[in-house]
Amino acid sequence: MADDLEILRSLMLKHAHGRRSPTAIPRVHLMRREAPTELVPMIFDPALCLVLQGAKHILIGDQMLRYGAGMHFISTIETPALGRIAEASGDAPYLSMSIVFDPALIASILLDMPPQAELPLQRGFVAEMSGGHMIEAWRRLLELLERPDDIAVLGPAREREILYRLLQGPQGVVLRQIAGADARLVHIRQAVNWLRENYKTPLRVEDLARRVGMSPSVFHRHFKAVTAVSPIQYQKRLRLYEARRRLVAQPGDAAGAAFAVGYESASQFSREYARLFGAPPARDVARLRRGAEDALTPA
Repeated sequence: MADDLEILRSLMLKHAHGRRSPTAIPRVHLMRREAPTELVPMIFDPALCLVLQGAKHILIGDQMLRYGAGMHFISTIETPALGRIAEASGDAPYLSMSIVFDPALIASILLDMPPQAELPLQRGFVAEMSGGHMIEAWRRLLELLERPDDIAVLGPAREREILYRLLQGPQGVVLRQIAGADARLVHIRQAVNWLRENYKTPLRVEDLARRVGMSPSVFHRHFKAVTAVSPIQYQKRLRLYEARRRLVAQPGDAAGAAFAVGYESASQFSREYARLFGAPPARDVARLRRGAEDALTPA
């Protein structure tokens, strides 16, 4: 495994040219950062991320995840979080690569695997050590960047192997949720999509539960089981993340940003903003303006 990690790091240093670099391999991105970052708000798309060097810290709800070289992070639902690159330098940059999940591909793999009984809904995110077979599969995939003519033929099989190894592992149950076989997660994803499109709209949990065909109590329990926050907290974080992005881009009007994202009270907005980001809007934004790229886009 150590040799495979070293080969992957060499490939990353050769092919990762920016903060987040797309590749010729569909859905695969590379990330390279040469300095730690501030905590930034982000919405994780369903994806698998493998860290090759450095370390990252992510706060989701009240759970802090810390992961470094040789570990991977799985997100199976659009998850609001605060994250930062914790270890990175010019001599030893933070290096990671990610692959966005294709639910149809996961479902096709599951058809070839023994069926499993329905289990309680799991959190839609987890960080754990990668096994040797997983690292080896990643190496074979990334080596295709050296032979781009092979990507169209060999890329799908190597992506499939990575997902198969993940499904075989202890957190395979988390990945199974994304394939669409579990109706409970389908309903939660419908709710998440509605919240992301209507984060400014006043929310009644009962109405959203009815919209996705669940009772309010079951909906609330399943939503928090998957996302680590309640529907109200999820919407609140979407509002605060968007307000922060607006203020970094155009500072000076905290009340305007508050009203633009759906708040009716500027004072309530300031209180909740400081509670989440650790400082009132003006002070927080002044600090973030010194690193505007990190503030506007997830690390």
